[in-house]
Amino acid sequence: DGRHLNTILLRLSTHGTVLRPQIISEAQHEPGFCTFYEECGINPDVTGSLITPTIPCLNYSTARLLDKIHYLKLKSVCPMLDQGEGKTFACCSLGQLISLEKSLSLSKAVLIRCPSCAENFAHLHCVTTCSSNQSLVVNVTRTIKVNTTGLEKDAVTAYQAYISTTFADAAFRSCRNVRVPVTGGFAIATMCGLYAATLCTPQRWYDFQGDSSNGLAPLDIDFRLIPPGAPVPSGIVPYNGKVPGCNETSSTGNEPCSCQDCKEMCPFIPPPTSPPQPFKIGHIDGLLAVCLSIFCSLLLFFVCFLLLRTSDHYFKSRNKVKDKNGNDLSQELMEPKDVTCTDRNSLATQEFLGSLFQKWGTLMATHPLKTLLASAVVVVVFAVGLMYIELTTDPVELWSAPDSRARQEKDFHDEYFEPFFRTNQLILTAPGYPGHFYDSLLFGMYNFSGIITKDLILQLLELQTRIQAIEFWSDDLNRTVTLKDICFAPLNPKNPSLSDCAVNSLPQYFQNTAPSAIVAVIFRISRETAVLRSSPLSFKDMTDLGLSCMSEYGGPVFPFLAVGGYENEDYTMAEALILTFSLNNYPRDSVKFKLVEKWEQMFLDIVAEYQKNPATNFTFAYMAERSLEDEINRTTAEDIPIFMISYAVIFVYIAVALGEYSSFKRILVDSKILVGLGGILVVGCSVLASMGFYAWIGISSSLVILQVVPFLVLAVGADNIFIFVLEYQRDKRRPGETREEHIGRVLGRVAPSMLLCSLSESICFFLGALSSMPAVKSFALYAALAVVMDFLLQMTAFVAVLSLDAQRQDRNRCDLALCVTVSTPRPSKPSQGFLLPFMKRYYAPVLLKPVTRIIVVVVFLFMFCASIFLMFHVTVGLDQELALPTDSYMLEYFKYLNMYFEVGVPTYFITTRGFNFSTTEGMDAVCSSVGCDPFSLTQKIQYATEYPDKSFLAIPASSWVDDFIDWLNPGSRCCRLYTSGLDIGEFCPASERMYLTVMRKSCPFPRRYDSENVSPNFMLGSDLDCLLLPSTASRFMAYHTPLKNSQEYTEALRAARQLAANITRSMREVNGTASDFEVFPYTVTYLFYEQYLTIVPEGLFNIAVCLVPTFVVCCILLGMDVRSGLLNLLTIVMITVDTVGVMTLWGIDYNAVSLINLVTAVGISVEFVSHLTRSFALSTCPTHVERAKEATANMGSAVFAGVAMTNLPGIVVLAFAKAQLIQIFFFRLNLVITLLGLVHGLVFLPVLLSFFGPMCNRRSRSTEQAWVRESDHSAAAN
Repeated sequence: DGRHLNTILLRLSTHGTVLRPQIISEAQHEPGFCTFYEECGINPDVTGSLITPTIPCLNYSTARLLDKIHYLKLKSVCPMLDQGEGKTFACCSLGQLISLEKSLSLSKAVLIRCPSCAENFAHLHCVTTCSSNQSLVVNVTRTIKVNTTGLEKDAVTAYQAYISTTFADAAFRSCRNVRVPVTGGFAIATMCGLYAATLCTPQRWYDFQGDSSNGLAPLDIDFRLIPPGAPVPSGIVPYNGKVPGCNETSSTGNEPCSCQDCKEMCPFIPPPTSPPQPFKIGHIDGLLAVCLSIFCSLLLFFVCFLLLRTSDHYFKSRNKVKDKNGNDLSQELMEPKDVTCTDRNSLATQEFLGSLFQKWGTLMATHPLKTLLASAVVVVVFAVGLMYIELTTDPVELWSAPDSRARQEKDFHDEYFEPFFRTNQLILTAPGYPGHFYDSLLFGMYNFSGIITKDLILQLLELQTRIQAIEFWSDDLNRTVTLKDICFAPLNPKNPSLSDCAVNSLPQYFQNTAPSAIVAVIFRISRETAVLRSSPLSFKDMTDLGLSCMSEYGGPVFPFLAVGGYENEDYTMAEALILTFSLNNYPRDSVKFKLVEKWEQMFLDIVAEYQKNPATNFTFAYMAERSLEDEINRTTAEDIPIFMISYAVIFVYIAVALGEYSSFKRILVDSKILVGLGGILVVGCSVLASMGFYAWIGISSSLVILQVVPFLVLAVGADNIFIFVLEYQRDKRRPGETREEHIGRVLGRVAPSMLLCSLSESICFFLGALSSMPAVKSFALYAALAVVMDFLLQMTAFVAVLSLDAQRQDRNRCDLALCVTVSTPRPSKPSQGFLLPFMKRYYAPVLLKPVTRIIVVVVFLFMFCASIFLMFHVTVGLDQELALPTDSYMLEYFKYLNMYFEVGVPTYFITTRGFNFSTTEGMDAVCSSVGCDPFSLTQKIQYATEYPDKSFLAIPASSWVDDFIDWLNPGSRCCRLYTSGLDIGEFCPASERMYLTVMRKSCPFPRRYDSENVSPNFMLGSDLDCLLLPSTASRFMAYHTPLKNSQEYTEALRAARQLAANITRSMREVNGTASDFEVFPYTVTYLFYEQYLTIVPEGLFNIAVCLVPTFVVCCILLGMDVRSGLLNLLTIVMITVDTVGVMTLWGIDYNAVSLINLVTAVGISVEFVSHLTRSFALSTCPTHVERAKEATANMGSAVFAGVAMTNLPGIVVLAFAKAQLIQIFFFRLNLVITLLGLVHGLVFLPVLLSFFGPMCNRRSRSTEQAWVRESDHSAAAN
């Protein structure tokens, strides 16, 4: 007929169809006329379509009046064309309507959440297919000849559709914010081809719809968007129908879209309240001003005290009366009537304790071998329990209490869902690889980073394939184990194949296609199509490969899990590739847990080998789930020699420092190597006995206990040893007194002081066991019993050791060579050593000069107030990096993680039992689609993501409820189940005529529901294993923002819990909801960071509880001496506060490890303070200054030698440890504690006692004065 330009014949035996391509040169456009009508077979140019690509017949004719059946189908598919029964004309047959309905169903499945959007999307296709004025809108551009039923017809394979930009823009606006709940992304991203949501425009949106290669369009449609007034071909009238906005009711009466899909529907949400402004007074830091005020107030009080005291001394000095020899006759003489009850109690307490310990010491010294044997038996009985010791290395068990909220939430999650999967990950970069520019036909000039190149992507795929191929023999299973046996397979968890395993990487965009198939085109794809910009939900990428962008295991490949180091979704400039293998998490006692650890070890071996390969083009960091625990255990084992050297240094010091050296010839006799060894053994036995006892009763130990408790007990025990031994060496044996009696008398003098410290420390640690943190609790228990055992062994075994050593020394036998004797006799005068004379002659007098005392008080008050200020600025938390050695590969991983990851950890919002999801009100309170509560669970999470800096949430929660509603929607092609009638239990097709509003209120729900993984089951169609709505637990997954340190992790937890509490309150208002129903957030990191929500008040409580016994015991053992107890307590508080202040300056964070050390600091401070306080309280010198000098010289020298000089050499050695945790929290912090304890105990406390110390015990003073008067009378009589 002259219209044919060429003829191409292709006979299809199955259809007997002859195809003849045609180019249409002429067209007719009149109102009421059709351009095509009826179906003319399948489009031969379209392959791999998701629907049957049926094409219409070219047929210029008038529109047809529809009969009833035809009209009802049109009303169902294209309600916007309905003009009423008997009045509606259309240009489509019933068959065309059925094909159109099928074609629209797939797209409407992701748009139906917003009815007006779904209607607007269908509107255009209904107009071009069925409108009675079709010829005004459509211009056919290509046809083919077909032969059907013996008749040759022209079939349309391409046409132009003229649309007003007013209509197109309005329709696009109604759909651009519709979301896909399962991913949290935008639905339009799946419908805009390579441009995704970010670059999508109305023209690009319609271009994708009209592209027959998209898998949905049966033919090519060239959508021409015409602005108002623009010229068009003759007869053409651009379509400009009514377009309801997303915030308007659709033409069928459906409700407006939800807030999540339509910003215009969102209620006003006030932004989160800003954090409180820093406390200021005027323009000055408020806390600084308060601390300065406190300092000035204390200084003023001290100045007033000095003035009053000076005036008092002045008046007393004017009233002094002296005799002819210059003696002060006005000095107060103590009479029996002046002695108070407190004085009597104090002296009685000292006399009782002294007498008791004297008898005890004499007994132990008299029978040293029996004592040692009995002590050894007791220690062995306790230590046998070490056979049953359990060493806790699991960080969860170590730092999270079983009854803590995070632990209970973890247990709930693991009970109703699988435990959080295990992550094994590589982050790969190629810093030396050159980037390149590419002039894309679609996107223009684009810059590609060096990491997005063909060679590197293929190398990544090769490495991924090698890791996926890991296999090994398992004796437990008696077969070879591969990745599929242990991998996390979300879409096929029961019987996964290797391809079902969740592996996230860039090659997953191509389903890990073999290199041979993609070498030729992958580089072109990565450049020309900028594939990373396409939606991860795209099911056909429109390239030569025709691949889906879904992963091989069936899930979407999110760009933030495939690449990193980009900005503003500019994926082509990504600086890193990310490769992640997810494995199932099993209980530690499970056989499969061993298999997982074995696979992870082989993964680490392969990756480490690959890193060392010189041919590797990547620079990368990596980790396995087991890596953190492995590295901590490794460094602990490697640092054990450091601790051993530390203890050895302490032993050498003790052995040397305890000796009383009178001459070089007697150096081996006067040395105390065996006594030092005995003291070390006493400490070791006390620790073993403590650990054995708790192992007997089932309380597990930890590496922290092994490292800290011996150190603590050594510090405490060494001090007591020095005090005892030095006092014995300085004291002269009385005439007629045996060696054993001498030892007993000395013990009676010093043991009450040893009891005071040991009892205070043990009670302090026992009370510290009230902590909720398992590591702190177990440490406190072990330390408390170890201190008790150390004191008991010192009172028994060490007394026996000293008795045997004294016997050796009296016989002039050498220390180590007992058979060797020295002829040089022992000096008759007791040795005072070096420290005692130095402190008595120089240190104490200079320290206690009037000017020096004032300077000391002012300086220490300033330190205290400054530390209060700094204490409020200490950083709370513990970054994971600090738990690792400085040479750990994990440090590089954490560095890469912070640099390149664009999203944080996933977090679940979990609902507990007691909420009815099957009611309309219940579903409305959870969902985010049309008709849902604007303040539903998912909506509130969506609102929170709009303020990521406050909520720490980056990606909204995926919602199975919305998927479920979409699954039930009649507009969907998915299936449902009948719950009544003859077909009960059978599938009811989605073609069941039921509108959304009716469906949600009365449509039958499926009978079983797997709340853990609903989406895959929805997609399984007829293979669906029947479902039931959850009655016990359900979860909704969102993503945190990238969290870089422990402070951000802690604040993210706090914000998530606040959001969950808000959601809980709203959902409890739904009728039928249980009063104990709860929504809580959960991710695996919450277990470790929950402690930082309460660690400050809990730490204050623990330290306060530890301080109480230091006051109470001091008061009781000093005979209710309240003043001594208060001064003792004040000094320990100052040491603790100053320690926290120095922590701030030296970059030591406050955390559970710090808290353990601060509790230890209280114990060590008792050693620095209590001995000196007791010595001062019992001194009978007439003035405070003289008593302070005596206490500083006598007891201060022993404290310096026994505590400070015992700790410092061992602490310095710890500076060489590999573990940063030991360097910071054991070397730095213990050094600070020791030095502050030293200066407070030997500088501040003597000065404090000289000003504010208790009065001299009147009874002791009275007794001494009576003895002096009696001596004077005797001398006068003679």
